[in-house]
Order: sequence, then C-alpha cells, then structure tokens
Amino acid sequence: MQTHGAQPTGTSDPQSAARAVRDMFDSIAPRYDLLNHVLSMNIDRVWWRRTARTFRDILARPDATVLDICCGTGDMTMALLRYRPANARPVLAADFAHQMLVRGHTKFAGHNAIAIEADALQLPLPSASVDLITTAFGFRNLSNYRAGLEEFHRVLRPGGEFGILDFSEPGGLIGKLYAFYFRRVLPAIGSRISGTSGPYAYLPSSVHRFPPPNEMLAQMRDVGFGEVSWQPYSLGIAGLYRGVKV
Repeated sequence: MQTHGAQPTGTSDPQSAARAVRDMFDSIAPRYDLLNHVLSMNIDRVWWRRTARTFRDILARPDATVLDICCGTGDMTMALLRYRPANARPVLAADFAHQMLVRGHTKFAGHNAIAIEADALQLPLPSASVDLITTAFGFRNLSNYRAGLEEFHRVLRPGGEFGILDFSEPGGLIGKLYAFYFRRVLPAIGSRISGTSGPYAYLPSSVHRFPPPNEMLAQMRDVGFGEVSWQPYSLGIAGLYRGVKV
C-alpha cells in the first residue's frame, strides 16, 4: 500500500518536498487562476460546485466549523460559501503557500471567510474542533498522504466529514486521450503562459504518483475513517473522496 507523498524532482525527503511544493505554487500564483480555467476548459468550476453541493447539509448549519485546506487562491472556498447562511461561522481557508493565500484573501473581501497561513500536516486547530474539511487539488501535493489523513482525523469532531477533490488516471480510451493531453499538451501550454516549466512538468507526475482510488480508500479506513467512498467526476479525470470520523 502506498503511504508516501509528493516528491518533486530534486527532492529526497518530506521536508525538501514540502519546500519545493510551496516554492512552486508561490511562483505560479500570479497566473494560477487563468491557467486553471484555460487548462481545464472551465470544468474545474463544475467540480468545485459539485463538491460544495455534496456537503450542503453541513454547510447550512450556522454553527459548523468548516476548513478548506490547501485552499490556494480560494475557488473551493468561494464555492463552499454559496451554501453558508449569512450568520454562519466564517469558513477557514488555509494554505502554506503565501502568494497563493494573498490572492485568496483578496477574493474573500466582503465574504465570510478567513485566510490562514498553515501547513496541512500541522494544523493550528484543537483536536475534535472541525465539522467539515475540504481540499481541492491540494492533498496530492502533501509530502506525506497518511500524515495528512491522520491530521484530518485529529481535528475532525466525531461524525465530522472530509472531502478530497483531486485528479485521477482513468482507464480505457478516455484514459489514453487524457494521458496524452495531461503529459504532452498541458505542460506545454502551462509553461508558455506561466513562463516556467517546472510546475507543469510536475503536475502529471504528481497525479501518476498519487494512490489510485482503491489504495486511497484503504488508507482512509486504516487511519480510522468510516463510510469512505470515491465518486468519479468527468469519467474519472477527477473524483471526490469522502470519509466520516467515527
């Protein structure tokens, strides 16, 4: 069973991997939103909204504590806010890449969200204090996947839920077409628009390294989550992992 994490080129341990990921996302922050929408052909907006809708019952509770970790520039956070009542507790939007969070903070102006600079593996939150954790296309970049799940388990209240939205590698003809686009076309476009090649060469390799659904679900159960599931989006290009702290 895979229990490792992200490992950008040139890194050899979890600490150097985490630093490389943070530096990588800080470097592409100015054009991150544009690149996301262009490279996904705006399907990413559909995925965020679908994920938020999945947790609308928790989000509708004014007293629920909601954390969007690895929030990046805040698009998942903004999708969650669509289902939060006006008098609800603010959504906690956290990321360890400062430049990404700066852009998210700008989006949150006038909205019920608080930007927090924090590491997903060392959350500055008490144990059993959170009702819902979401993360969109960030969990895959953690330097230790199991440690991330364990930290989620620590801060969630009993009965609390989490959702991990991330890429997958579909099979069949769709998988072959997707692999060609993801490994050849996307890095070329991303590098040209962003002016740097590293992050968009890293993206396909990080998806390939990420555990497939059956292994992720096994890790989730092993950490202590119940009712675990994976819902594929767009023929399995992406998908939503869910679990409940029992």
